[in-house]
Amino acid sequence: MNPPDGRRSRLNLMLRAFKYRNYRLFFGGQCVSLIGTWMQSVALSWLVYRLTGSPLLLGITGFASQVPSLLLAPLTGPAADRFDRRKILLVTQALSLLQSLALALLVLYGSPQVWQIIALAAALGVINAFDMPARQSFIVELVEKREDLANAIALNSSMFNSARLIGPSIAGVCIAAFGEGVCFLVNSISYTAVIAALLAMRLPAARAGAAGEKKSGAFAEGFKYAFGFPPIKYVMLMLAAGSLLGMPYAVLMPAYVREILHGGPRTLGFIMACSGGGALLGALRLAGRRHPAGLERGIPLFTGIFGLGLLAFSLSTSFALSALLIASASFGMISFMASANTVIQTLVEDDKRGRVMALYSVAFMGMAPFGSLLAGWAASRIGVAHTMTLNGLFLLAATLAFASKLKEISAHAAPVYSRLGLENLAAAELGDAERVERPV
Repeated sequence: MNPPDGRRSRLNLMLRAFKYRNYRLFFGGQCVSLIGTWMQSVALSWLVYRLTGSPLLLGITGFASQVPSLLLAPLTGPAADRFDRRKILLVTQALSLLQSLALALLVLYGSPQVWQIIALAAALGVINAFDMPARQSFIVELVEKREDLANAIALNSSMFNSARLIGPSIAGVCIAAFGEGVCFLVNSISYTAVIAALLAMRLPAARAGAAGEKKSGAFAEGFKYAFGFPPIKYVMLMLAAGSLLGMPYAVLMPAYVREILHGGPRTLGFIMACSGGGALLGALRLAGRRHPAGLERGIPLFTGIFGLGLLAFSLSTSFALSALLIASASFGMISFMASANTVIQTLVEDDKRGRVMALYSVAFMGMAPFGSLLAGWAASRIGVAHTMTLNGLFLLAATLAFASKLKEISAHAAPVYSRLGLENLAAAELGDAERVERPV
């Protein structure tokens, strides 16, 4: 095969989820919306730190915005299984638009108090608690073939991190030129793109949900299923450890930029953009994978890169070196989290998908607020750099614990891959083979 054909084949492989119209609409709407989301995220953290100068209040703000995913999981998971997921997303996106608009008006025309900002962050957390399980489960409805699911998830991660690359860069310039309020206003406008995309989709008649019944204990059933199946259980636990121990670095970034790098909002925007660039490379690497079978075996490598990158980042005082190290850490982080999402979505039974993805939200978002709170408290006592050092070390310890369970995880995952028609791929992955032919 000549090089041009080879490149074309590789590109087709990486973009194969785009053959589905609904997925293209979803992807396009999210591209616009997520740029606004990242602008708001950077502006919000900078606003809190500018008003207070307190790493602890940065942690409290992060806690308020993320803890609803943990508290509301018994409601949000069953809702994603019972009701039309597109309708849930339309409601959550409309409410997110209103939250961003309220924040913009408060900053542009009022005198914002920290408690008001925290209250609005908590309101968005409640909205996101319902949004995330529905969004994660909805991806399955946008692609017709299970073998394309891993590609769709990887492209979603690519989109998320492309926005993470662009949004903070725009936010840094925008904050310096116009203030934080304009970032919030732009974010509120950006939600119209994803709302329009959802309305334009053509989907089959809405399913009745999990048997259409409101069973007491429905969430408990999903919990029992997830933690009774070793591949999902251990991947969830590693995800929770990554969110608790690794993710808080983003909350502390304004303090790190000001105290260690002696920079301002533009420096923060650039560092966050470098983080997004590394994460984007990790997502694109996964998008080029032909199949999900055996993907769990790469998780220790990615969490190791995440932990080592974070540890080295905490010790750096050089702007250029810090940018390179946070890009490396983010490469490992997103490679791990996208892999975890793909493994869970591939192995989970369809009738329990919403409830399991609510548990995924608990692991991914529900642990992060405690990590944010703990990191903010620790940073106020021992400093930002030492706090990040401890986070990196603890994350490496969690990686070793997960690696010790790989044999058990693979043994339980292989029969599921076989049932899904991926048995040859699973056998090849478990044997560490590199040359795998795509099954017909």
